[in-house]
Amino acid sequence: MAEGEAPPAPTTAERERRPPPKPHNLYQYVREAWKKPGTGQFEHLMWERLIQWRHEPVFIRVEHPTRIDRARGLGYKAKSGYVVVRTRVRRGGLRRPKFWGGRHPKRRGRLKITMAKNIQRIAEERVARHHRNLEVLNSYWVGQDGMHKFYEVILVDPQHPAIRNDPKIAWIAHPANRGRVYRGLTSAGKKGRGLMYKGKGVEKVRPSIGAHDRKGK
Repeated sequence: MAEGEAPPAPTTAERERRPPPKPHNLYQYVREAWKKPGTGQFEHLMWERLIQWRHEPVFIRVEHPTRIDRARGLGYKAKSGYVVVRTRVRRGGLRRPKFWGGRHPKRRGRLKITMAKNIQRIAEERVARHHRNLEVLNSYWVGQDGMHKFYEVILVDPQHPAIRNDPKIAWIAHPANRGRVYRGLTSAGKKGRGLMYKGKGVEKVRPSIGAHDRKGK
């Protein structure tokens, strides 16, 4: 290579041989560990947590988020007015009651029925009914076993002075945001309504699922 010339660009094979970039801060280490929570050194810790969580109440307030990186990304702050609650919801699809009228067995339609709401939305709504004076900000997955899925739900007290005086979260105290979890306005709710996608194939999901003769989903 002559003096002053730029070095040649690396080939595809050279890029593939390079090791992946290392994390630069604590949150990236936590994020990498949660990508495969059932493997490596994290496996035994996850196994112990699930045993403990099964014996706890359905709704339990936790002092600190289990996934600090995910909680911070969804709006959590370690200050007064924020509450984190862990809950569990049974896994799997729906089952219809047994039919007593005659029909062909394959026309019964009892098993493998997909719910209109995902399990994460159900978890958020149940927590909101249990804590009626708080508003649901967001939620994230923390584990699952053969029977349940476990989620941690971030709640905010809209009447707390620390919340009302914070310009980044004061919007949740407005009356228009009351009961936002029941209207699918959280991240899990918008994903279930198909609002995370744009362009071809999702023309009928807006303005709502009820519009366009309910053909949006």
